Amino acid sequence: MSHGIEIHPRHEAFAEGVRALSGLPSSVISDVMGRLVGTTGLHPVNRSAVSVCGNAFTVQVRAGDNLLIHKALDMLMPGDVLVVDGEGDVSRALVGEIMMTSARKHGAVAFVIDGAVRDVDAFETHQFPCWSRGVNLRGPYKDGPGSINISVNVGGMTVNPGDIIVGDADGLVAVSPAQALEIARLSHDKVAHEQAMIAEILNGTYSSAWVDASLKAKGF
Repeated sequence: MSHGIEIHPRHEAFAEGVRALSGLPSSVISDVMGRLVGTTGLHPVNRSAVSVCGNAFTVQVRAGDNLLIHKALDMLMPGDVLVVDGEGDVSRALVGEIMMTSARKHGAVAFVIDGAVRDVDAFETHQFPCWSRGVNLRGPYKDGPGSINISVNVGGMTVNPGDIIVGDADGLVAVSPAQALEIARLSHDKVAHEQAMIAEILNGTYSSAWVDASLKAKGF
């Protein structure tokens, strides 16, 4: 570490976990993880529907500074999701079209920015998924400090380097590689259960008796 700068080696990707979790709704994954995992306050920049699953490459920067994000761009590999803890500050953008173009060139699949972004039309044009806390045209400083490949917090959610990030229109969840296959199995089971419930509602066989039972148990 030098002058508040830390750069750690990247974590090996877990391709099997990414394949297992791809396409699953972020809300379902959150549910099977106890409804305690998931971002708040981060929203898709893209106007059209977005869905992504990839490996977290994490960066932590001070508010309004993107020096270490530029360094991270050179370290990205195919399938990475660049996850940036920008202290939730939206006073100036941390990334825009040029940095998005570099990330795409390296094979990254998305940005998650707990801070502001700009050039939002470019993210839509190139269909490059991006979640952020806000939008601001003002550009960033490039002085540091910052860290690469450490545990970060984005939207109230802890993300460790190498975690599998699942994002869609509802938000984002992070799953550790060690849990990925089991979480995927539970999520597929829940999706099947929810689809069956929807079918029952549509064909008129669904029973909401559990609501009255729950109210009775609470003394109503």
